[in-house]
Amino acid sequence: MNGIPPTYADGAKPEKAGWKGLSMEDRTAYVEKYAPLIKYLADRLAARLPDHVIKEDLVSSGVLGLIDAIEKFEPDRGILFKTYAEFRIKGSMLDELRNLDWVPRTVRKKASELDKLWRSLERELGRPPSDEECAQAMGIELKSYLKILDEVSVINMLDLEAFRTESKSGERETLDIYEIIEDENATDALTALGREELRRILAEAIESLPEKERLVVTLYYHEELTMKEIGQVMNYTESRISQLHSKSIVRLQGKINRYFEHRGKEARK
Repeated sequence: MNGIPPTYADGAKPEKAGWKGLSMEDRTAYVEKYAPLIKYLADRLAARLPDHVIKEDLVSSGVLGLIDAIEKFEPDRGILFKTYAEFRIKGSMLDELRNLDWVPRTVRKKASELDKLWRSLERELGRPPSDEECAQAMGIELKSYLKILDEVSVINMLDLEAFRTESKSGERETLDIYEIIEDENATDALTALGREELRRILAEAIESLPEKERLVVTLYYHEELTMKEIGQVMNYTESRISQLHSKSIVRLQGKINRYFEHRGKEARK
């Protein structure tokens, strides 16, 4: 693959022009080189999605994400290209899912209702409610409550690497971890402050999760274990891990959404 710029993994720092000025042949070679990574991420994502989501569509969007990574990569920021490419690839796949609006409205409604129920019971009890307490509050059997958790598992695509935030024009834009990493050369202090606040809000939201849910999030997103592997670590069934993951994601989505809603109200005052 002659002509492909080396990465930090190769012990060298490519010039910016070396990435943005790649020929079509070199771009193709780079896509071929990272094709296994794209397929791996698509397989991992597809395993958590309904059957009607076509994996090949995720792969196609992943290729576009890789090309976007080649265009925008800035080696001077001290991050491996592979790391940056992975964020861009996953972000592109998630954007594809958002465009498909693959989560039924009824499922979104159930997730929202669960979030409200958990917050209400947590205020009342002074601690996170148990599954039995939630089922009782809803007036249903525990089996039915767990079934609802399984249903909302398809909404578990909270992207811990990317968030929607308000841009200066009022449009929704995406921030990923690469973009919210502190840039010492940043000239926009307000933007840097907003990204630092976003990091803090996310960290606080994860820290506020019940212990088991926080562990599942850590093992799944940081250690990148599968649901089955996490079940082996925590001595739970894969189904139970999926339920814990669903609860943690709904909680995090609620906290992040409320943060942006509050920030939007403050901005309009």
